[in-house]
Amino acid sequence: MSLPHIPDPIPGDAASADAIEAVIVPRARDLGGFEVRRALPSAERQMIGPFIFFDQFGPVLMKSGQGIDVRPHPHIGLSTVTWLFDGAIFHRDSLGSEQPIAPGELNWMTAGRGIVHSERTSPAELSRERTVFGIQSWVALPKQHEETAPGFEHVAIDRLPVIADRGLKVRVIAGQAYGATSPVKTHSGLFYLDVQMAPGASLPLPVEHEERGVYVAEGAVEVAGQGFAAGRLLVFRPGDAITLRSPGGARLMLLGGEPMDGPRHIWWNFVSSSKDRIEAAKDDWKHARFGGVPGDDTDVIPLPGA
Repeated sequence: MSLPHIPDPIPGDAASADAIEAVIVPRARDLGGFEVRRALPSAERQMIGPFIFFDQFGPVLMKSGQGIDVRPHPHIGLSTVTWLFDGAIFHRDSLGSEQPIAPGELNWMTAGRGIVHSERTSPAELSRERTVFGIQSWVALPKQHEETAPGFEHVAIDRLPVIADRGLKVRVIAGQAYGATSPVKTHSGLFYLDVQMAPGASLPLPVEHEERGVYVAEGAVEVAGQGFAAGRLLVFRPGDAITLRSPGGARLMLLGGEPMDGPRHIWWNFVSSSKDRIEAAKDDWKHARFGGVPGDDTDVIPLPGA
C-alpha cells in the first residue's frame, strides 16, 4: 500500500477555462458586526457532492465582552461541520455533549432525525480580545440515513491526517483524498480538506471524486492562467485534470464527493428529501418536541415566522 502523498503537478496548464462550471461569489450578511459569507446554497449551485451549506464567518476582531452567541436551535437530515482557522467556540447539544473547539480540531454533529445545539463563546474567551475566523458547513445525509440516530464526534488535531510536501500542507478533515482518510464517520463518499499553499506551490485536485469545489479563504489561486481571489467558490467539471497554482500563497477548503441521491429541500436549519418531513420538523420545534440542551435551555431561537 502506498503512503499518502500529493501527486506531481500537471505540466503546463492542462486545464482549460471551461473546466470551471461555476464561480460563486458568496452573499455577505452582517449579523450585528459579525460578517458571514454564504457560498452554498446559491443560485448557481445547491450542492457540491453532499455539501449543501457553506458559510465563512469572520475574520473579525472581537473585543473583550464580545462573542459568538448562537442560541439553541434544531437540525434534521444533515451533519454540521465546524472548522476554525482562528478563535474558539463552545458547543453544547441535546445529547449532552459539551465540547470546546479550537483551530485544527473537528466538530462533526449528525442531526439525523433531530438534534438541538448551541454555539457560544466561553467565559474565558470572552475576557480577552481575539480574532474569530472559520467555516461552518452542512453535509446532507443520503435518504437511507436521513432518519438515523443523532450523534456527535470531536476529533482532536493530532488524529486528522496531514500531508506536507512541496510547499503544501493538506489536512484531511473528513473523507478520503490523496491516499489519506479521516477517522470521522461519514454517511457518503466525500472529501473535505484544509489546504495551505506556500507562495509558488501547486496542487493537483483529487481525481477520484466526481463533484469538486475549491473555496479560497485567504490569498489567491490560478487555474489555467486565470486568477481567483479570496471569497470565491470554484466548482469544477467532473473528470478534468486540474492543477491549482498560487504565486503568492493561499488558504483553501477543498470539498465534494459523490453526487447526492436526488434533490434536497432546505428550510431554515432543516434539510430533507421530503417537504412533508420539513413541515413536521417545523411543527416539532414550534411545540417543543425536539428536546433541550442541558446547561443551555433558558432561551432558544424561535421558529421563523411563528
